[in-house]
Amino acid sequence: MKNDFLGLLNFFIFNSGFLAGGFLIILTLLHMLYQRRSPTSIISWLLFIILVPYIAVVVYFLIGARKQLTKNNNSALSLKEGGDVSQVEINSTDRILRSNGISGVSQHNNFELITDGVGAFNKMMAEINNAEKSISMSTYVFKRDCVTKAILEALTQKASQGVKVRLLLDSLGSSHLYFWQGIFRPLRKAGGEVAFFMPLFRLPYQNYINLRNHRKIYLFDEKTLMTGGMNLAEEYMGPEESIHRWKDVLFKTEGSSTYQYSQVFESGWSYATGQPIRQVKEPESIKCGNSSMQVVPSGPDIKGDALFEGLINAISMAKERVWIVTPYYVPDEMMNRTLKMAKRRGLDVKLITPKFSNHILADLSRSSYMRELAENEVDLVLYKGGMLHAKAILLDDNTVMIGSANLDNRSLLINYEVVSFAYSKDIVKEVEVWMSLFIKDADHEMPEASTLRRVSENFMRILAPQM
Repeated sequence: MKNDFLGLLNFFIFNSGFLAGGFLIILTLLHMLYQRRSPTSIISWLLFIILVPYIAVVVYFLIGARKQLTKNNNSALSLKEGGDVSQVEINSTDRILRSNGISGVSQHNNFELITDGVGAFNKMMAEINNAEKSISMSTYVFKRDCVTKAILEALTQKASQGVKVRLLLDSLGSSHLYFWQGIFRPLRKAGGEVAFFMPLFRLPYQNYINLRNHRKIYLFDEKTLMTGGMNLAEEYMGPEESIHRWKDVLFKTEGSSTYQYSQVFESGWSYATGQPIRQVKEPESIKCGNSSMQVVPSGPDIKGDALFEGLINAISMAKERVWIVTPYYVPDEMMNRTLKMAKRRGLDVKLITPKFSNHILADLSRSSYMRELAENEVDLVLYKGGMLHAKAILLDDNTVMIGSANLDNRSLLINYEVVSFAYSKDIVKEVEVWMSLFIKDADHEMPEASTLRRVSENFMRILAPQM
């Protein structure tokens, strides 16, 4: 009897690792079902667990979450409309966005497209220096270099003058400074505040390292906004031209759309700091321009997938063309199918992307989808002039989307993002001229792939829903 007991005990001790692993795998599967994931996502995770079960469980601990809800199971971000928001839906995309809780179209904004790093840096420094009451900046990447040194010095100077300065950085995108924050000591001493979004380490199933704040919001006195794809680092902007600088874009605007961006910033700041959400003062109805714009945040703090649904509808409703600029293209199957159908309807569909991006894994992951588009005669524009980091979509001659979101699964369905839909022929024309510069210096065919390469590309489709 004693020997049987010892034998059974030894069996459990020897196999405890396998038993614990099996329990965690079952717990992981139950968690996926509880979250009501899409079949594609579940199948992707199941294949991953079958191939490398214990590694897959650890990865799921880290990046398994997609939506971060409040205790009441509602989204944390609910935007209030400004005074000049149109009460009339201007198109079906506007209708879909409104039904997802997005505010309507504000009608009196000005718009200035900024397509070079020197211009972006000079305008940003001018806005910082001219600010009188507040400066609120949110970015994914903030590096320690000569550009951010100049920005921090200017912010510190303004903070010492009594201007309310807040800097919100993503913990992963700015991870080096997340662990070594001495660079911010002068700014904090002057009264400025620096916060990091989403801690990198939490308990299993409470870890949201996967949910990154990718929004770029640069607000000055809550009246002037700069936003787009540029982070704060030397590869995006600087006082002098550089052959190593990435191609990217910002736009500057004044008008009631800044009221929407202010609310998005306040929500992110509150989440990162634990402070109550500050209520933004509604601006006076001042006509700053004639551009109609609709601000569309997306991410875990939005209950639905407004941006994704809005884009699918906008592409489906386009009548002449869909031009896309994105550094990374790892879409879900619906997006890829929608673009193929747009081409079959006779539209001019272009995917403008760098020939080689700064992420080898992203290039491998995108290749299968891009070959599929090419087989359906979608025009692939592989820009040869370096890293293209801008994000914009041009639809016919009356709509353009521009902001922080890449056309990939992570940006459209996982990250905290924010974009603007601009409904203006003048803006569309300006964006068209800018996009045409990339078309002139590009290849239009994917390089031939070996059998091993094709197998690797197709295998990456299994992981694409988690990319």
